This record gives sequence, structure tokens and C-alpha cells, in this order.
Amino acid sequence: MNPVIIIPTYWAETDHIGDIGERGTYDYVTPIAKPLPELESCLASLERVRGVLRVVVLVVSEKDMAESARARVDGICRSHPNLNICVVGRGEASLVSKAVARLAPSLPGENVSLRGYGAIKNMGLAVAALLGHDVAVFLDDDELAISPSFLTDAVYGLGTLTRDELRIVVKTGYFLNAEGTAFSGGSGPVRWSERLWSKRDGFNAMMREKLNGPRLSRSNWLCGGCCAIHASAYSQVPFDPYITRGEDLDYVVNLRARGIDAWFDNAWSVRAVPPGLPSRASLLMQDAYRWLYEVEKLDTFNRRQDMRTVTVSSLKPYPAPWFSPEVRSRIVKTAARRLFVGPERADYLHILTSGIRDAEAWAKASKERYLAFSTVWPTVISTLWEERGLAARILETGNPERSKLGGVGDLRRIKGGEAR
Repeated sequence: MNPVIIIPTYWAETDHIGDIGERGTYDYVTPIAKPLPELESCLASLERVRGVLRVVVLVVSEKDMAESARARVDGICRSHPNLNICVVGRGEASLVSKAVARLAPSLPGENVSLRGYGAIKNMGLAVAALLGHDVAVFLDDDELAISPSFLTDAVYGLGTLTRDELRIVVKTGYFLNAEGTAFSGGSGPVRWSERLWSKRDGFNAMMREKLNGPRLSRSNWLCGGCCAIHASAYSQVPFDPYITRGEDLDYVVNLRARGIDAWFDNAWSVRAVPPGLPSRASLLMQDAYRWLYEVEKLDTFNRRQDMRTVTVSSLKPYPAPWFSPEVRSRIVKTAARRLFVGPERADYLHILTSGIRDAEAWAKASKERYLAFSTVWPTVISTLWEERGLAARILETGNPERSKLGGVGDLRRIKGGEAR
């Protein structure tokens, strides 16, 4: 196999994560002036991993600071010369996005780009295909590879058949938190304001089952920062570029609807070292969009004769409750409880008075968009596999050593103009 490790990294002037409900808002961002960015620690951990062939770093930032974010990332990558790193910033991503747009000109929105979790994951898959990698291994920049066998574990079992003649083409590991455990939420009672929003019981029940079972077992969950996707899967099923967050868990449903299962590997893990989250209200608003959309989308999937039915009960113990229509009531009650106990009361009031209504309207209007995109995705990927010229351009300009040449303008001058 020829795996590539793909690391999205998110940058901003400060750690402010954006307005609630705003697309392009992320769980965390790295301030441009941070002395020791998460990406540095992540890459340092990969120096100890055996068999790393290539690392692709996807640089996510607002347009007005794309140059400074790229310069910072290039500097970090140059300090790891033993890793074969290709940096994909605004210039490289533009070339890929334009190639995709030529193949699917009628699709609205940013489906393969450096904006929005699902579209960023799709950019990683597109680059993996361009560069000829048959396995895409995703790692978050706030995670550390804790074993020299990280990559060996990533590809373990991929492409093999189970006793039931099922081919394993997508698998997930899991992350250990600061306490060194894979479980969520500690052991104390859940606060009153969070009782309807806590995933602890269902998630921990799932983890106990998986960690105490065989090394590989079918999974209802995918860890987006520790997952491996074979080309036979990623060339058929894209991530959903329209979802606000949770694109990894959503991918499990997308796969299953197409007859592909994700598998859990209980011997493959990373250590998560995330920074603090600046706004819990923003995340709740994003989750409102996310879960209300999931309910509508799952119903749309299940109405189609050409897709495998995915029932809520098949997702037990986790994440079944979040795909049920009653999630709307949980959003309302959680926002009301947080409004009562504070802080961020103004934001929770906004969620209650208009945010949930807006999220519901968006979910109903957007529920079929992914199906249209996923229909053309196989053509996109199969074409990108053959784009050797574009691959050469991405590799040349994505070399961190070339960062001294400048940004997007220099990218065009080096190659004599934009891709046509």
C-alpha cells in the first residue's frame, strides 16, 4: 500500500472561532503568533513513526491572512526535513478546486476546498488521488502519534476480507485524552444544564464494547483525526461538504447507505492535546445545524430505493439518540438551561429565538445537496488519478522550501499562469 498522512491545520489572528452558525467556524484555531503551535508537536511525533512516505498539510485560514498562515506553516514544516511534506495552501487548493469545478460545473457551493470541515476532508482525498496514494490517513494537528507503528497500525487489515466475506476499506482508531483514557466526561455526575446534551453514557458504552472486543469490529463511529480510508472507498463516497461539523461521524452513515461499513481498530490510537474551546454557545449552534440536518438527510437516504436503509436503532448505543427527530427538543431544552445558568446568555437567547428556526429551514432546504454531489464524485476522483501534470504542480509549489518565493502570485509566475 501507498498511504499518505493528511493533516488539516486551522489558523487565525486570534483564537476567536467566529460567529455562531457561521460557515467556516471551527472547534479551534491556532493564533498566528502562538509560540508552540499544535502542528509543530504533531509533526514532531511523526518523526518517530516508521514508514512515513508523505505528509500532506492542508492550511486553513481566512483569505486576508492566507499568506501569513502559509508562511508560518512552511516554517514549521521546514524544521522537519526528515518528513516528506507537501503543503496545500490557498494557491494549491485553488488549482484542485478549479479542476473539480470543470468536472462538476453545475454543483453549487464549495465541495472541495479549504473551508468547512467536509470540504477540507474532500480536499485531502482529492490530493491523495492526485498524488497516487491508495490510502488516506487523517490526523488532526492537535493530536500526537504515540507509537512508532502508527502507520503500520493504520493500514492493518485494510483491503482484507473478514470471515463473512466483507472487505475492510475504512477503519478508525480512537484518541486518548489528557488523562490517558478513551472515555468521555469523567466519573462525576453530569451537570443539570448538560444532562440532555451529554454524549458520555452512550459513547462510553460503545467504547467499552469496542475496547474489550476483537481488534477489528464494525463501527458506528469514526474518529476524524485517526482514520484510514482505502481508495476503493474514498473514490466512491465523499465527505459531506455541507455539514457544519461532525463530518467524520456523518461519513459512517454516508458509507453505510452505499453498502460500505467502517471498522474499529482497538489497537490503533493517538493522543489528543486540544487547546481550550473559546465558545460553547457557538458549538451548540453548529450542532443544532448539524443534528437537524442529519435527521432530514437520513430520512432522505432511507426514502431512496438505490441506497441501503440506515435505521436509528442500527446506530445504538452511539450515536443513535442524535439521529432521532427528538434531538430538536434536546437542543431547545439545553439552550434554555444554559441561558438560565450562564454565561453567553445573549447567544443562547439567539439560539432559542431564531437560531433553531434558521437551522431547521436550512436542513430542509439542504437535505438533498449531498446526494447530487456524491453522484459525480467517482468521476471527479477517477479523473484526478490521471492528472499527472497537476500533481507535479502541487508537489513543486507545495514544497515548504519554496515558501521564500512568496504566495499565490508567485505560484502563478513560477508556472506561467493559472491552470486551465
